[in-house]
Formats: sequence, C-alpha cells, structure tokens
Amino acid sequence: MKQQNISAVTAFAFAATLALAACGGGGGDDSASGTNNSSTGSAAPSASTGNVTTPEYTATSAQLAVFNTINTRRQQCGFPALIENTVLDSAAQAHASYMGQNGGVITDTEVSSNPGFTGATYSDRATKAGFPSSVFSTGESAGYYTNATLAESAYGEQIASEWLSGVYHSAIASWPVTQIGVGWTELTYNSFPQVLSAINFANLQPMTGSLPLTYPCEGTTDVPYEVAGETPTPPNVGTTWGPAITIGGNPTDQIRMTSGTITDTSGNVISLQVLDSASDTTHSIASYQGVAYPAVALSQNTKYTATLNGTYNGVAFSRTFSYTTGTKVG
Repeated sequence: MKQQNISAVTAFAFAATLALAACGGGGGDDSASGTNNSSTGSAAPSASTGNVTTPEYTATSAQLAVFNTINTRRQQCGFPALIENTVLDSAAQAHASYMGQNGGVITDTEVSSNPGFTGATYSDRATKAGFPSSVFSTGESAGYYTNATLAESAYGEQIASEWLSGVYHSAIASWPVTQIGVGWTELTYNSFPQVLSAINFANLQPMTGSLPLTYPCEGTTDVPYEVAGETPTPPNVGTTWGPAITIGGNPTDQIRMTSGTITDTSGNVISLQVLDSASDTTHSIASYQGVAYPAVALSQNTKYTATLNGTYNGVAFSRTFSYTTGTKVG
C-alpha cells in the first residue's frame, strides 16, 4: 500500500492510514468571554440551543458510531453523558467539509483565504453556527484511510477509537462537558475511501463521583493495543506506542502526575510516561487533566493492571484498575 501524504506534517502507513490533529491548551480553544454575536435583534442563543434528547444521526451512519462509541466509553468510566447538539453538528460539519475542500488536510484551524473557511478555531466556528460565544467549546479532527471498504459505522468506530487512545486526544473521554457535534466528509484515495471527521464539544460542567476519574477504567475492554501516529508526537516514543490513560477532574481542579505503571498477567511491568499541564511543552493538556502512556506498543488481547500516582488539588491520589486490549490500532 502506498503511503498517503495526509498533511504537510503528518503521514503514517500501516494497515490503515490515519492522522490526528490536537487542539492546543487542553481543549484550549475555549470561547472567549463576551457578548453574543447576533445582530438580528432576536433572543441570544443559550447553551441549550440545538440540544436534542435522542440522537438524530442516521441509524447506520459514521456520525452515530462516533457519538455512541465516545459516549459509551465515557459513561462506563463515570464521565458525563453527552447529548447531540445540532448547532455544534453544523460547526463540526463545516470544518470536516473544509478539510475535504483543502485536499484532505487534517487540521484544527482554518485559514481565511482557503475554500470553505467558516472560522479559525473550534469556538469561532461554533459561534458562527449560532452557539453562544460565552460558553466553552473545543474540538478535535482526524482522518482515516483504508485499502478495504468497510461499513459506515466501522469507519466511525475506528476514528473514535483513535481519538480515545491518543496521548493528546484521549481527553475527549475525560473532558467535563455535556454536548457534542459530529462532522463527517468522505473522499477517495487510490479508489478507496478516505474519511475526515471533526467533533465539537461544549458546556463545561462540574462532575460527581470519586474524582479524579480515569479512562480506561476498571473493566474497560477492546482498548487499542497500539497508537501509530499523532500530532503533536508525544515525548519519548518511537514510530508506535501504547494507548493513553487520561485522568480528569472538574474545570477548576488541578492535576499533577508523578508516576504510573502497567503490569500484564505474567508480571511484566512497563513504566508509563506521564504528562500534565505543567510538564507538557505543547500546552495541549488542561490543568484539570493528566495523561499516562506506555512508550511502546502493548500486546493484543491482554489484560493490564494500571497504577497511577499524582496530586489532585495538592492532595496525593492513587488509582489502580485493570483493562484489556483488543486487536485495534488507535
């Protein structure tokens, strides 16, 4: 299979080709505080504008698969359920279309002189679509190419799995948000599908439970055993590495990571790389989040026990739990 040049800085070749672009500031695409941009004189949009109680994505669509995969994984580990927001759908779809109109580039930002421009950042595009500028919004983008034709839902599940396992993307499982919009565009490369997706998140809310929470968590299964590329590239990795564990708290909290290990059922111990907002030089991790990841790929269909240590608002915490890898590449 030929390697596809997905973007100027990111290209990977394996059974499938993928690219992930990470937003800065730990989702730091936060909306700036300020007044609503409406000039029509109508009522300003609220954070609930566009919310739907039942997902409106087509039953077999990739969008529904993205929504369900992320939502299920989040709820399994105690993070808030997400609801579809049709305004955020519009913003995410505009960005997915932008990537498609610009040669399949995988990017979080848009350039005003390029075709399909609707806003430089995720929050700009959400505001343009009608979401209130005073409400936190952020997002992620990804692309996926395969030399096999799959069902729409399989593409959606794969891209969601990629986001969930990336060092700088796994925060989609731990952001304390409640709303999501999904965008999707399909191109072709060498006569096979190339898919591009963008997601918009919004509405930071306090969480309950024994914080901080983790994803994966106790009992999580089918975790990708390997990550084959990400932008930015995490520190101290080679061409592939293992799936990230994301740790999340409330928007006003501070998490600092000190150490982490995973141990397989044979007793082999792998030390984890750890990052938080203080140690991450890319500034892609929020203060209320942390991440731990193995610098090497894991084994397929294997149970691992993770132990993580750090401080949560200055108080020491430790989390120990077991999860199982599958056969997916993230």
